[in-house]
Amino acid sequence: MATLAEAPPQEPAAHEFKHWSDRLPGAALEHIPGEGGLPVVGNTFRMLADPHRFGREMVEKYGKVYKNRAFGGWQVALIGADANELMLFDRDKIFSSEQGWGPILDRLFPRGLMLLDFDHHRIDRRALSIAFKPGPMRHYSGSLNRGIAETVKGWADHKMLFYPAIKQLTLDLAADSFIGIPWGPEADKINQAFVDMVQASVAPVRAPLPFTQMKKGVDGRKFLVDYFTRETHRRRKEGGGQDMFSQFATATREDGSLLPVDEVVDHMNFLMMAAHDTITSSATSLIYLLAKHPEWQEKLRQEIVAVTGGPDASGHPRPLDYDDLGKLDLTEMAFKEALRIVPPVPSTPRRALKSFEYGGYTIPAGASVGISAHMVHHDPEHWAEPEKFDPLRFTPDKVKERHKYAWVPFGGGAHMCLGLHFAYMQVKILMAQLLQRYSIEIAEGYDPEWQAWPIPKPKDGLKVTFKSF
Repeated sequence: MATLAEAPPQEPAAHEFKHWSDRLPGAALEHIPGEGGLPVVGNTFRMLADPHRFGREMVEKYGKVYKNRAFGGWQVALIGADANELMLFDRDKIFSSEQGWGPILDRLFPRGLMLLDFDHHRIDRRALSIAFKPGPMRHYSGSLNRGIAETVKGWADHKMLFYPAIKQLTLDLAADSFIGIPWGPEADKINQAFVDMVQASVAPVRAPLPFTQMKKGVDGRKFLVDYFTRETHRRRKEGGGQDMFSQFATATREDGSLLPVDEVVDHMNFLMMAAHDTITSSATSLIYLLAKHPEWQEKLRQEIVAVTGGPDASGHPRPLDYDDLGKLDLTEMAFKEALRIVPPVPSTPRRALKSFEYGGYTIPAGASVGISAHMVHHDPEHWAEPEKFDPLRFTPDKVKERHKYAWVPFGGGAHMCLGLHFAYMQVKILMAQLLQRYSIEIAEGYDPEWQAWPIPKPKDGLKVTFKSF
């Protein structure tokens, strides 16, 4: 572990950092151990190649507080459950989410809920939360049951790539639950726009130059802004429905005013991305882990049959009723364990607006800082045999014994994922439909390689077979 060096003699004032592009001089971090990597690019390519190995190597070499230069600037990594709590709970309002995510997402998902701070975030979050109240959620559950049942019946008895299939399904479900319309001929363009925007978020070339990934991402954003702007005006003119977009389009702030159209569009862009890609990732990891552990498949199947009553007289799986979602305890624990092993957001950045102390170091105002959910989720200090799939880690007594911030796949504090209950609902309904129909199987010894960033996914698409009973 590196030893404490003296803090920089003069700390920059917080007001000097109004935007993420106002960089802190590297000299202000001289007292923090770490390394800058290659000229110009720093450690960017090492991180992209294998961010989890890179993080482990840095912790082994420098300790749980270290600096690193990548993506055009210096960051300070804070590793541990205590660091998660400090940054996510943010009792003293030290950390800016807007300036933390800015270098990554500002060109692509500006003013998304995750990129707002303090009062602005609180006001917009309250306005948008109407879309996740029991009434709309009950409506979404009906749409999810119908849409998932219709799609997964076509997955029977042939080897398939699960990741692209579930990605298309989540997009189709978002069309119904989120927007309230069938996609029609624009489906492929919308899907590609989201793919391009997410991939551009970690593109090494940060300017939208011709033929670069960032240019594809910026073009994708323009397409979606045009689409959602037209739709927002239409919803306001024709009146809102039960779908999430209509709820956002007609949401009001505390003073009764409608959200500006461009802000509705930005929120919708961000939340569609978050729901589309993170649920795709987490459902894929759960399917893979259940295929590897058929004994857990059977436990979940028995629980689901006990709750739904099993297939009807025609052999069709019964839908999972909204009021029964809370009864699937083992299914929820298995999902939580999948989120622990493969968190869909592996790391989280912030910008320090004030200096603070952590791990024996003074971190100056203006420093870009970050935590790693993935590293803490695999830390033996909190998880015995961390690579083992064991949903019973999430029994109430085990959860109570553990550090509250040792498991943070949905973030925490004021920025806790607004749609986490929607994610639980969608995955439980998916499991109810699949496990009442099929056994999930993979080839013996199959262990796909995963792309770690920006959102985890199996590089080969995940080869599975859904075998009918």
